[in-house]
Amino acid sequence: MKSLNKEDIKQEVFDLYDAYAHNRIQRRDFMQKLSVYAVGGITVASLMSFLMPNYQDTFLVDKNNPDLDSRFINYNSPKGGGEIKALLSKPKSAKVKLPGIVVVHENRGLNPYIEDTARRAALEGFITIAPDALSPLGGYPGNDDEGRKMQSTRDRDKMLEDFIAAFEYLKANKDCNGKIGVVGFCFGGWISNMMAVKVPDLSAAVPFYGGQPTEDIININAPLMLQYAGLDERVNAGWPAYENALKENDKEYQVFFYPEVNHGFHNTSTPRYDKEAAELAWSRTIDFFKEKLV
Repeated sequence: MKSLNKEDIKQEVFDLYDAYAHNRIQRRDFMQKLSVYAVGGITVASLMSFLMPNYQDTFLVDKNNPDLDSRFINYNSPKGGGEIKALLSKPKSAKVKLPGIVVVHENRGLNPYIEDTARRAALEGFITIAPDALSPLGGYPGNDDEGRKMQSTRDRDKMLEDFIAAFEYLKANKDCNGKIGVVGFCFGGWISNMMAVKVPDLSAAVPFYGGQPTEDIININAPLMLQYAGLDERVNAGWPAYENALKENDKEYQVFFYPEVNHGFHNTSTPRYDKEAAELAWSRTIDFFKEKLV
């Protein structure tokens, strides 16, 4: 069986995976459509294996990093799902109160990639909280396929309330300075945009390839940094109207499009990951938070 690398994969395969990962086609249809590209020693099984997340080998931060205080906590989300489990992380060396960041997962619960991202942000000098919106259903189940199915059964506005409650939890935390931002990916990008609309005292928001709000843009107070993948036609289609609304309402924002990368380019665990674009987007994100939250 041929060993695959990213250059072997046609863009249409990544587009198929995007449709599958966002519940627009079922697994059976996904595999059937993949068979068209199973040629030249490439099998459907090898394509599936290549596209699926690999968490074990892609962590950027050791979960037992001695410089971190990282642990799971529970907080209450009275308007959302009730008791929510979350990963709370901060640098052990902190001598002062820290700015906070809510880290919002994709459409499959708090998987290892998002945990890793939350720890990574904490090492930059923040207290971070990464909630699991699947908590009312038992939590992230250990695989993304099942996680997507579970998350699709929850009302997204209730999940939005879970992340707003995480903001309130951080705001009241004795180790937080009260200035709090949000960063989110995919579904989490939509949550980040919506928190900017719904939370008047949010200090900054960085949505990665997230769906855009279509109303109440006037309510946004937080400065925005919007990160988009150049090949992500589905999400990018909503940007022109959102930009017009931001301009009309004189909102502070900056936007970056990363050419020739796919939706999910920041996610280290799949072949959609683009190291150069991901590192640039992340450095911009951290610099933005250091400017707006400190």
